[in-house]
Amino acid sequence: MDEAYIATVMDRLDRKVTRMIDQIGEKCPHFAGVDGKYDSTGTDWWTSGFWPGLLWLMHDMTGGTQYRDAAWHWDETLERWFSREDGHLHHDVGFQFLATAVIKHKLTGDGEALRRGLTGANYLAARFNPAGGFIRAWNGDHYGWAIVDCMMNISLLFWASETTGDPRYRHIAIRHAETTLQYGIREDGSVKHILSFDPTSGEYLENFGGQGAAADSSWSRGTAWALHGFANTYRHSGDVRFLNAAKRIAHYFVASLPDDHVPYWDFRLDTFENEPRDSSAAAIAASGLLEIADAVPDKEKHGYLAAAHRILHSLTERYATWDEPEHEAILLHGTGHKPQNHFVDGSLIYGDYYYAESFAKLSGWKHRMY
Repeated sequence: MDEAYIATVMDRLDRKVTRMIDQIGEKCPHFAGVDGKYDSTGTDWWTSGFWPGLLWLMHDMTGGTQYRDAAWHWDETLERWFSREDGHLHHDVGFQFLATAVIKHKLTGDGEALRRGLTGANYLAARFNPAGGFIRAWNGDHYGWAIVDCMMNISLLFWASETTGDPRYRHIAIRHAETTLQYGIREDGSVKHILSFDPTSGEYLENFGGQGAAADSSWSRGTAWALHGFANTYRHSGDVRFLNAAKRIAHYFVASLPDDHVPYWDFRLDTFENEPRDSSAAAIAASGLLEIADAVPDKEKHGYLAAAHRILHSLTERYATWDEPEHEAILLHGTGHKPQNHFVDGSLIYGDYYYAESFAKLSGWKHRMY
């Protein structure tokens, strides 16, 4: 993919996302099925930051005021859930507030956005279990659970440390990353989804399959979360352990891809016949591969860049909806939770976000929110 190709895709995204503003309206989009229409989830749902995040990204890249205007209210909307007993905010406040309050503050200097971002960071830090060294996942009675997805959320803590000068946020983020590295990453670079600890002693107990096919399988989006998350952690910490982890996971991810470079929903299925792909895993991994390429010496860059380009070219030419102007999403063939048959083989807003993020990075985007 040369500069002209990348510029063409960014132009397509400009036209597509502008159209999505009118199509999506006041919805909080998450999944679009065969009808091409995004659903509308509660604004406390973990994916609620990705649509405004996409809008802020496009505002930053193009200067278009339509994106800023549509994104402006989202951090205020999300903040209201902190004071509601019926809300479901949990470890994914990183996804939610990085893509709303943090990027809004970076781009506009808005003081209320800064306050809301720090509120989210405080909430995330309060979920830290010091005995086990992990940030607790979800709510309910699973006090000892941590999940690989949270490697992406800890960027909110790094940002909070950089913004306030308080190292405690950073300490928690690094400790969580160390625990995930120790217990969540297998020697071959595959990852586990759910880790279970004794919440009192901190002792590691076991892992569960979660959104993967089984406890010993290899959920492709979880692999992508880990790849991108460890690359982000290296960028924020400078600790080479995390870069090496990101590289190991990346090598496994790329080596496991099918011919068109877009993974099935799990890398370790008995058969791939009639199994759905997950374009969101591909987009997340591509963005993470670009992070690695940005971090390694020049002699290593080509392999990671080439892998990201292959994935993004395939998504652009085989999985995108450019020729379907009425379709409300960018990418097709994403899979959310196959074991429960939820959100299977459709469009996912986070797939759209990380696809656009990847091309923004290729275009020189500086205001990374993760």
